[in-house]
Amino acid sequence: MTLVEQDGRSGSDPSRGDASIVDWSAAAQIAGRLARPGPQASRDELADLVEGLRTAAEAAVPHVLDVTRMTPAGGPTGATTSGSTAGLGTVYVVDRARWARANTEIMASLTDGVTDALVGERGRVPQATALVGAAQVGSVLAVLSSRVLGQFDPYSGLGASPSGSPGSPGRLVLVAPNVLQVERALDLKPADFRLWVCLHEQTHALQFAAAPWLADHLRARASALLTELSASSRRLAEARLREKLATVGRAVLHAVRGEDGTFVDGLLTPEEQDRLADVTAVMALLEGHADVAMDAVGPRTVRTVRSIRRKFEARRDGEGRSGFDVVLRRVLGMDAKIAQYRDGAAFVRAVEKEVGRDGFNAVWAAPENLPTAREIADARAWVRRVHG
Repeated sequence: MTLVEQDGRSGSDPSRGDASIVDWSAAAQIAGRLARPGPQASRDELADLVEGLRTAAEAAVPHVLDVTRMTPAGGPTGATTSGSTAGLGTVYVVDRARWARANTEIMASLTDGVTDALVGERGRVPQATALVGAAQVGSVLAVLSSRVLGQFDPYSGLGASPSGSPGSPGRLVLVAPNVLQVERALDLKPADFRLWVCLHEQTHALQFAAAPWLADHLRARASALLTELSASSRRLAEARLREKLATVGRAVLHAVRGEDGTFVDGLLTPEEQDRLADVTAVMALLEGHADVAMDAVGPRTVRTVRSIRRKFEARRDGEGRSGFDVVLRRVLGMDAKIAQYRDGAAFVRAVEKEVGRDGFNAVWAAPENLPTAREIADARAWVRRVHG
């Protein structure tokens, strides 16, 4: 499958030259070249897929607004225009290579300033170091590009809708070949599955539209954590070879066994693990809330929703996957991502049981209302803290 639709930014260069720990331009090229093309489809099938995803993305918005009882900070969404959903962000349908390249832009935004914190404003990162980072990032994104159905990006820099009206917080990216592949593999009704996927992603768009402080809050927390992790990595890089091998070896072994969550967890100090847990708690909230919303519409909207959920959960659990793929998921932290969906969804449902959906929506009012890692596992603790 070739690129379905460009977002007008393919010529942009996210590289920061020798001021960045990663050559982002090179990372984008590597990711795009290594991403596998996906399933074969005829021209008519591709046209139907693209149009179906765009239609589903538009149709999902009123359902998401209804089931979440949330409203964008700028007020109710307006009429849609070609290529966009007013108030919730611009929608792009892309292939795997474009998704991988787009994510180098997101990562460049999230790591902005990390290099300065490590080497100082006058410091220079050797080009060889930046290229090694590019190869690592590009390779991982290429692998992940076959596993992502959709993604809302609040860091695209699109501060306004194409019409110039305010309130568009980012872009929604739908990865067409992956949607097609899952539809075929699980024998799903295409229209239902496409709408179901878009319900999840448009819920993410609404989260950032309803809480306009959320993107900057996450960026700041992630940047601070990445700075700490980069410093730890530098200390590891300066260690003796025997110590490096022992540390990395233990981390990989724990990740494969599922003992310490992810490969990264095995390299963190206890303090860094605590800070990562709080960031992960917010991600669990976002993913769990979107999962609850996509199922809450019910069979009247997505007739086969229960069948989709059952089959999709079996897929998430790795049904039919090879041993290598299971190991890869653990090392890359994909099993931890799956846990985020489930832990977050359990938190949302538990809070709604205590204080209702409107009571849950207090979580979007301010950063201090976000749940901590402990509260994700103890919804009543969050209710007591926020609602008294």
